[in-house]
Amino acid sequence: MMCSVALAVVGLLGALLIYVNADDGDADENVQIVIVDGKAYKIPLASTKMYQRDLRRFGGEAAVLFDDINRWFVRLWRGRSLAIITACVTVFVSVGLFLRAREMPAGPHPKDRGADAKPG
Repeated sequence: MMCSVALAVVGLLGALLIYVNADDGDADENVQIVIVDGKAYKIPLASTKMYQRDLRRFGGEAAVLFDDINRWFVRLWRGRSLAIITACVTVFVSVGLFLRAREMPAGPHPKDRGADAKPG
Protein backbone atom coordinates (compact mmCIF):
# COMPACT_ATOMS: atom_id res chain seq x y z
CA MET A 1 0.00 0.00 0.00
CA MET A 2 2.93 2.29 0.68
CA CYS A 3 4.11 1.87 -2.91
CA SER A 4 0.74 2.94 -4.28
CA VAL A 5 0.73 6.06 -2.11
CA ALA A 6 4.34 6.89 -3.05
CA LEU A 7 3.56 6.38 -6.73
CA ALA A 8 0.49 8.61 -6.48
CA VAL A 9 2.41 11.41 -4.76
CA VAL A 10 5.35 11.33 -7.17
CA GLY A 11 3.18 10.97 -10.28
CA LEU A 12 0.73 13.71 -9.34
CA LEU A 13 3.54 16.08 -8.36
CA GLY A 14 5.17 15.38 -11.72
CA ALA A 15 1.90 16.02 -13.52
CA LEU A 16 1.46 19.28 -11.60
CA LEU A 17 4.99 20.33 -12.53
CA ILE A 18 4.31 19.59 -16.21
CA TYR A 19 1.02 21.47 -16.06
CA VAL A 20 2.55 24.56 -14.48
CA ASN A 21 5.51 24.68 -16.88
CA ALA A 22 3.55 23.77 -20.01
CA ASP A 23 3.26 26.20 -22.87
CA ASP A 24 0.05 25.66 -24.79
CA GLY A 25 1.09 27.91 -27.64
CA ASP A 26 0.87 26.65 -31.18
CA ALA A 27 3.65 24.06 -31.18
CA ASP A 28 3.27 23.33 -34.88
CA GLU A 29 6.08 25.13 -36.65
CA ASN A 30 4.52 24.48 -40.06
CA VAL A 31 2.31 27.54 -40.18
CA GLN A 32 1.67 30.23 -42.73
CA ILE A 33 1.23 33.76 -41.39
CA VAL A 34 -1.35 35.86 -43.22
CA ILE A 35 -1.81 39.54 -42.43
CA VAL A 36 -5.31 40.93 -42.91
CA ASP A 37 -6.17 44.50 -41.89
CA GLY A 38 -3.01 44.75 -39.82
CA LYS A 39 -3.70 41.57 -37.83
CA ALA A 40 -1.51 38.49 -38.18
CA TYR A 41 -3.26 35.12 -38.42
CA LYS A 42 -1.51 31.77 -38.19
CA ILE A 43 -2.83 29.17 -40.61
CA PRO A 44 -1.49 25.63 -40.19
CA LEU A 45 -0.19 24.35 -43.51
CA ALA A 46 -1.95 21.03 -42.90
CA SER A 47 -5.34 22.76 -43.09
CA THR A 48 -4.71 24.54 -46.38
CA LYS A 49 -6.62 23.41 -49.44
CA MET A 50 -3.43 22.75 -51.39
CA TYR A 51 -2.08 20.38 -48.71
CA GLN A 52 -5.42 18.57 -48.44
CA ARG A 53 -5.68 18.26 -52.23
CA ASP A 54 -2.15 16.84 -52.55
CA LEU A 55 -2.80 14.41 -49.71
CA ARG A 56 -6.01 13.20 -51.38
CA ARG A 57 -4.24 12.88 -54.72
CA PHE A 58 -1.48 10.66 -53.35
CA GLY A 59 -3.32 8.67 -50.69
CA GLY A 60 -7.04 9.22 -51.05
CA GLU A 61 -9.53 9.99 -48.32
CA ALA A 62 -7.90 7.47 -45.98
CA ALA A 63 -4.65 9.44 -46.07
CA VAL A 64 -6.49 12.60 -45.05
CA LEU A 65 -8.23 10.76 -42.22
CA PHE A 66 -5.01 9.16 -40.95
CA ASP A 67 -3.20 12.49 -41.16
CA ASP A 68 -5.88 14.11 -38.99
CA ILE A 69 -5.73 11.24 -36.48
CA ASN A 70 -1.94 11.42 -36.36
CA ARG A 71 -1.96 15.17 -35.72
CA TRP A 72 -4.55 14.72 -32.95
CA PHE A 73 -2.50 11.95 -31.31
CA VAL A 74 0.70 14.02 -31.43
CA ARG A 75 -1.08 16.96 -29.78
CA LEU A 76 -2.06 14.71 -26.85
CA TRP A 77 1.58 14.36 -25.84
CA ARG A 78 2.36 18.07 -25.59
CA GLY A 79 1.67 20.81 -23.09
CA ARG A 80 -1.11 20.62 -20.56
CA SER A 81 -2.75 17.60 -22.16
CA LEU A 82 0.43 15.63 -21.35
CA ALA A 83 0.02 16.63 -17.70
CA ILE A 84 -3.59 15.46 -17.68
CA ILE A 85 -2.66 12.13 -19.27
CA THR A 86 0.19 11.69 -16.76
CA ALA A 87 -2.18 12.35 -13.86
CA CYS A 88 -4.78 9.89 -15.20
CA VAL A 89 -2.23 7.12 -15.74
CA THR A 90 -0.77 7.75 -12.29
CA VAL A 91 -4.17 7.48 -10.62
CA PHE A 92 -5.05 4.34 -12.60
CA VAL A 93 -1.79 2.53 -11.72
CA SER A 94 -1.86 3.70 -8.11
CA VAL A 95 -5.42 2.47 -7.58
CA GLY A 96 -4.48 -0.83 -9.23
CA LEU A 97 -1.54 -1.28 -6.86
CA PHE A 98 -3.71 -0.34 -3.88
CA LEU A 99 -6.40 -2.88 -4.80
CA ARG A 100 -3.78 -5.56 -5.41
CA ALA A 101 -2.21 -4.84 -2.03
CA ARG A 102 -5.59 -5.21 -0.29
CA GLU A 103 -5.97 -8.72 -1.71
CA MET A 104 -2.65 -9.89 -0.30
CA PRO A 105 -2.67 -11.61 3.12
CA ALA A 106 -1.35 -9.60 6.06
CA GLY A 107 1.01 -12.23 7.44
CA PRO A 108 3.53 -14.57 5.86
CA HIS A 109 2.34 -17.38 3.62
CA PRO A 110 1.58 -20.62 5.57
CA LYS A 111 4.08 -22.63 3.52
CA ASP A 112 6.84 -20.14 4.36
CA ARG A 113 6.51 -20.85 8.10
CA GLY A 114 7.27 -24.52 7.59
CA ALA A 115 10.54 -23.79 5.79
CA ASP A 116 12.01 -21.93 8.80
CA ALA A 117 11.05 -24.61 11.33
CA LYS A 118 13.58 -27.23 12.32
CA PRO A 119 12.74 -30.77 11.37
CA GLY A 120 12.03 -32.72 14.38
